[in-house]
Amino acid sequence: MKMKKLAVLASAFALSATLSANALAKDTIALVVSTLNNPFFVSMKEGAQQEANKLGYNLVVLDSQNNPAKELANVQDLMVQNPKLLLINPTDSDAVGNAIKMANQAKIPVITLDRVASKGEVVSHIASDNRVGGKMAGDFIAKKVGTDAKVIQLEGIAGTSAARERGEGFKQSLDQNKFTLLASQPADFDRTKGLNVMQNLLTAHPQVQAVFAQNDEMALGALRALQTAGKTDVVVVGFDGTADGVKAVEGGKLAATVAQRPDQIGVIGVETADKVLKGEKVPATIPVDLKLVTQ
Repeated sequence: MKMKKLAVLASAFALSATLSANALAKDTIALVVSTLNNPFFVSMKEGAQQEANKLGYNLVVLDSQNNPAKELANVQDLMVQNPKLLLINPTDSDAVGNAIKMANQAKIPVITLDRVASKGEVVSHIASDNRVGGKMAGDFIAKKVGTDAKVIQLEGIAGTSAARERGEGFKQSLDQNKFTLLASQPADFDRTKGLNVMQNLLTAHPQVQAVFAQNDEMALGALRALQTAGKTDVVVVGFDGTADGVKAVEGGKLAATVAQRPDQIGVIGVETADKVLKGEKVPATIPVDLKLVTQ
């Protein structure tokens, strides 16, 4: 009999705990990231998580693995969970449109991070000014090498606003400083591809004096290719200000990196989500500061 009473009490306690947990259930915000195989986006996720914890939200994070089809499937999965708001870092500015329209139909507000969406309704876009950063990188090369420098550009993933805008900013500097652009080729924001593409380009253009890589991962790959080829006098500039990128600058290997604050993009993303969910008006675009990191 005593055991039976204990079992009833235990069951009542469990039910009470469940009800308490449900009463304290947090609102869910979803974060869909282009890839977590890149330190930049890991920092963004960590910043978002930190702010979600602080503001009392449950943050669900899904990795699209740089695949628009996976991104769409991620958003489809989320629609079942019915999050209060969707933060999305697009794999591709055009392809993401279908995922955003799905959220629009479900009346879930959408905020884009780092890369714009060219279709669908977005409440706010949070990112650094990539054009300003691209020009900043080019102007630094002009200062280090001269206004008629022979340069190679490693591009990010075609179709992303970040790659397009960084390229546009760099072109402004290229035209202004009369650089000779020996080659400009995609390496998909990836370190290994940066290494392979740079090795191939070095064979065709051994006279290169400077490299602008549209992110630090490609810059570090390019650096490895240059070191292997024994070319130690080529100025390499990256973009993002990742921990590895900044460390390479401090060690005198990378000449510079245009530092974004990916953690801040995540933090501001969740802060902005909180305002939207409280019915506050938010700016259509929220810029995050950039700075040039040099030795």
